[in-house]
Amino acid sequence: MNVTACEIPDVLLIEPRVFRDTRGHFTETWTQAAYAELGLPAFVQENVTESRQGVVRGLHLQHPFDQAKLVSVHHGEVFDVVVDVRAGSPSFGRWLGSMLSADNGRQLFIPVGFAHGFCVTSSTAVLAYKCSDVYRVDAELGIRYDDPDLAIPWPRRDPVLSDKDRALPRLQQIDVSRLPRYTSRERA
Repeated sequence: MNVTACEIPDVLLIEPRVFRDTRGHFTETWTQAAYAELGLPAFVQENVTESRQGVVRGLHLQHPFDQAKLVSVHHGEVFDVVVDVRAGSPSFGRWLGSMLSADNGRQLFIPVGFAHGFCVTSSTAVLAYKCSDVYRVDAELGIRYDDPDLAIPWPRRDPVLSDKDRALPRLQQIDVSRLPRYTSRERA
């Protein structure tokens, strides 16, 4: 497995080994011991979403009951985005985007304190993400995908959005007391 530290500390791009032959391919997508050696937390829930081309989901997080996530695409391709929303972080408000696909097999590790979203660039996509805590509706938090202060260059100008995502606030409109706090090591 190849692991690359991203420009924002603690965000990791992981490329598991893919074994290809005439039948197709085999990939070991997660082994607790190997990922624990990387400093990743234990995961307690896995979610799968299927979306059509042009759908943008996000930017989502939960706080409290923060979730670290390990994201991968099992079918299709997405432009995956993470935004540092940790109050006091030196990289507060910075974002990273990465193309994740079933073909490239890449995974993105997202530490707690980051908002996450994606845009489907293929006809359909199936995205899976492991979470370090369970989903809690009372801890939901989100940021508008098109927040002009973030200036994320989404691949679609007219994405398909849920009513809920369309109504999300800009990052600067969220009371800082609602955001996770930055600590020097976020992997738990």
